[in-house]
Amino acid sequence: MGSSIALAERDRLALIDSARRAVLGGDESRRPLPIEPWLERSWRRCLALGQRPEQRLAFDSVSAPARARVVEANQSLIQAARPVLERLGETLASSRYFAVLTDRDGVVIDSHGPIDRADRRADLITRIGVDLSETAVGTTAIGAALTELQPVWLHRGEHFFADTSVYSCAGAPLFGPDGRCVGMLDLTGIETAERPELKHLAAQSARSIENALVQRLPHALLLRLNWPGRVPGGHDDGLVCLDADGWVQGSNDAARQMLPQLALAGAATHAGELFAQRCESWFDLARRSAAAAPVEVALWSGLRLQAVPQLPGQPPVAVPDKVPLRDVEIALIRKAVADARGNVMKAAQSLGISRATVYRKLGKR
Repeated sequence: MGSSIALAERDRLALIDSARRAVLGGDESRRPLPIEPWLERSWRRCLALGQRPEQRLAFDSVSAPARARVVEANQSLIQAARPVLERLGETLASSRYFAVLTDRDGVVIDSHGPIDRADRRADLITRIGVDLSETAVGTTAIGAALTELQPVWLHRGEHFFADTSVYSCAGAPLFGPDGRCVGMLDLTGIETAERPELKHLAAQSARSIENALVQRLPHALLLRLNWPGRVPGGHDDGLVCLDADGWVQGSNDAARQMLPQLALAGAATHAGELFAQRCESWFDLARRSAAAAPVEVALWSGLRLQAVPQLPGQPPVAVPDKVPLRDVEIALIRKAVADARGNVMKAAQSLGISRATVYRKLGKR
């Protein structure tokens, strides 16, 4: 098993080297290249800047005043990301990978995990204020994620400069409550085994940071949204913050995908433009209920979402580990009977089952 893994690693590095010679050597006849298109685009941007792979890198920091400004300007991101970085440190503890957080310009604002400070290669890229943008250090997960605005994975020679070819890294961009990129999360290892699955971990962790950013916004009501059949309370919830008058203060990427109107950058949006019903009842529901419960909300498109309205300071929605299918089925039948005001026949017709089945499922004779 070990020999087959080593062989696969050698083959992978050979393919990367072949692609480098084709692009960096100007051999346009080698097509298709065994690399991601975004990677070739990054290499070519580096070449266009006059950079060459053999150049030595200084890993320069921004000036002390600029570093102080960057840290101060990104306090909300740093605080929202800290718990996620700590969990990542535990997850990565035995992998020789560590986590790096940057601002939207690729300047490091935090790091966490098993960082060997005695290894200059690790210390250089985890210092607060070091500039790891594509312009400064060429192709890396940091520069690529911030430019392409998508999760990426880079291994060894896929980095542009020889000085960065010891690193393997995954990266994911971070989007703020207004939908704009605010930074990125990077998971890096030094001369270690390739772990492309870390791209998924980086992306998932980035969503957790984005959700924390939304929940830190001043708001009068938080709506947790998901599609029917998916109980709100998980990391894939859409999050929308409203002020006391129902105006949207911010949202996460999942909410912007469920409600495309939110993706209109800079446009003030009222809940009434998103939902085909008044939002006042959600405030009332949240005030009356200590434990938030899902409600069905209608969209102007005719589609429906499940929503959990929460007031600031209310405990988060508890996510059940497992809901037995029988319990889900009975809950749906009970809801149909309630919606039909106790008319079992009407409820059965709405569910497409017989009246006898309704009685049997509910344990009635």
